[in-house]
Amino acid sequence: MTTMPENLIKSSRRQLEPMERISEVLFGLIMVLTYTCSFSVAGAGQEEVRTMLVGALGCNLAWGFIDAVFYLMGSFSVFGQGILKLKALRQVANPSEAYQIIADALPPLLVSVLSTEDFEHMRQELNRLPNLPSRPRLQKDDWLGAIGVFLIVVVATFPVVIPFALISEPRHALRVSNGIAIAMLFLTGYAFGRHAGHRPWGMGLAMVLLGGVMVAITIALGG
Repeated sequence: MTTMPENLIKSSRRQLEPMERISEVLFGLIMVLTYTCSFSVAGAGQEEVRTMLVGALGCNLAWGFIDAVFYLMGSFSVFGQGILKLKALRQVANPSEAYQIIADALPPLLVSVLSTEDFEHMRQELNRLPNLPSRPRLQKDDWLGAIGVFLIVVVATFPVVIPFALISEPRHALRVSNGIAIAMLFLTGYAFGRHAGHRPWGMGLAMVLLGGVMVAITIALGG
């Protein structure tokens, strides 16, 4: 049965934080753009278009799966680190050492406004938590988060490649695809700017430029 201490140790983060979603969308876009931007429309026929579409989708399927595994590893590590910190907190006899363990687990800004009394209160409350888990384990939210990571990377492929499936002329399809990709990069940067609290429109434009540079570097290095 899931206990309150287990939930607290696990982490207060949601299944996918905004920055994680933004990063996964950007990653999916970069991967698919390495295919569409290196695709030569000169003399390209249906077979060449089909090969490109299969390659782009297959690449993002593979990397979506890999990113999902990385997400599960990260969640497992977060849970394990929480258990280790609670165990360390309960084993130290010196209150100042316990305060340092608590401080290391908190954001620096929050730590800066806490008093010794605040740390002592948290130490006592943490020591009262019953049923400390003996080892980390993956839970339902972890698996849902991993599925979310996989879907985001894969779904980010479709808007960019759909024009090649719907428009018979490869040159026109490439223009529409590039337009969609630019719009998606801008929206990703805009969302990042809002999340970071720094000029969303400016960050949207910067993301278009940054995305273009990353795609060019990936293509140049054979990615």
